[in-house]
This record gives sequence, structure tokens and C-alpha cells, in this order.
Amino acid sequence: MSTTDETVQLPPVPASPSHAPTAGSRSATLDARDISAWFGDHKVLDRVSLHMPAQRVTALIGPSGCGKSTFLRILNRMHELIGSASLAGQVLLDGQDIYDRGRRITQARREIGMVFQKPNPFPAMSIYDNVLAGLKMNGIKTSRGERDDLVEECLTKAGLWREVADRLRQPGGALSGGQQQRLCIARSLAVRPRVLLMDEPCSALDPTSTRRIEQTIGELSDEVTIVIVTHNMQQAARVSHSCAFFLAEQGTPGVIVEHGPTETMFNNPQDERTSDYVNGRFG
Repeated sequence: MSTTDETVQLPPVPASPSHAPTAGSRSATLDARDISAWFGDHKVLDRVSLHMPAQRVTALIGPSGCGKSTFLRILNRMHELIGSASLAGQVLLDGQDIYDRGRRITQARREIGMVFQKPNPFPAMSIYDNVLAGLKMNGIKTSRGERDDLVEECLTKAGLWREVADRLRQPGGALSGGQQQRLCIARSLAVRPRVLLMDEPCSALDPTSTRRIEQTIGELSDEVTIVIVTHNMQQAARVSHSCAFFLAEQGTPGVIVEHGPTETMFNNPQDERTSDYVNGRFG
């Protein structure tokens, strides 16, 4: 990100959809309450609370090392895969804590999908089988016709169908980086998630691929709640309806300095540190 004092020229913020999910949407509200996180004795997040509304895109912004990606992984129980990791607080999916003892981790990850910074399709697996990989992992049985329809539906939603419809049996690893990322989005959508988490999904992509991923995010927000980590302020302004600014100062754990509608966060922030960050004066 630029470290000059020039103000970032931001595009218009997308219109906010209704708070109530539209008919047919499985989109869910996600609430983090007093989340603290540790790696061993090192505390990386301190009492972070954030409301992420259904059918909206929430962007997590802030400098590297302030806990954004850790927070994102906590939202679908990936944090606990690290042996030294621990946490406190609650993550509520439509009011139900995904960390309740009676709730299976596989169910949480099925309802709250993840797209990573680096595309991670199964390289030797066909495009077709990549899309359906999550169904197999979750033991979901479908007919051949249902699988065919699902592959077309998910690739279409991910903006990839027209590019690969005639080569579905070719390896997913043969696609370009941008296409692989959209394939990973299609794979996530196939298990019908209610929330989709994205950890810097465009950081390794060219501008054309980035624009296509952003277009896909805008189209998907009608049916799935999206939470995205990004260091690109223009991208945050283009794709999100609300933002949360994370910061860890002088070795302290990460906290949310400020959060609110994207337009307010960029044009009229309440905290000077937010203004400095979004305008490129640090970070």
C-alpha cells in the first residue's frame, strides 16, 4: 500500500441490500462476541466483537500482523487446527454458537466456507471433480444429473462456466491463477454455505482476474454473507458494504479500532488512525 499523504480516490460504494435475506437465500448473520486469541502465550486478538449482516460484504482492513486472518479463521473453526492456538468468546451463526460442544466442526465448516489467498484446487483432479470435492468429503450423495446441474450452477456463479464448459474433464491445475481461484469459489459454493470467508483472494492475481473476482463477490452477496480480508483500499471500497479496521500497536494484541458502513469509514471516520490508514499514511 502507498505510504504517501495523497488521498485515495475511491469509487462509489455499492448499494446496501436489505437486511432481511431475499426469498431462496441461505445467507446468515454472523456475530463475533468478545473474541480473544492466543498462539501459546502470545495474545494476538483482544476482545474483538463484530456484527456481519446477512447478504452483505464485510471487509476486514488493517496493516499486516494485526490479526485479521486469525480472526477470519476463527469464524469457521480453523484456528483450533494449530496445536498452540486457543481462544475465548463466541461466534454466532444466526444466534447459534459454532463452538458449542454439541456442534460438529464439519457442520460449521460446511455452513461457513473459506477461500484462501493462494488458489488451492486439487491439481490432478478434473475441473468437474474439483467442484464436487466438498460433497464427497461431507458424504453428500447425489445423482449424476444433480451433479451435472450443480457443477454448471456453481461454475456459472463463480463466473467460470463459459470459459471451461467444453473442458470439464481437464485438470483443474491447468487453469490460470485467476481461473483456479474462481474454481475454488465454485467448490466452496457446491456445499451450499451460508457464509463465505475470503482471505485476500485477489492478492496474487492480475488486474483482469481481480475485476472478475470482485464482480463475482458482488453477485454472490445476494445469496451468501461474505467476509473478506483485503489490503487493497480501493477493493474494500468497491466490494464491501461495511468495514472493520483492525490494528495492533506497539506489540499489543489486535483490536478493532472502528467499524461501520464503508462510505463512512472512508469518507468520515471517527478515529484519526482510521483516516490515516485508509488514506495511505501508514500500513
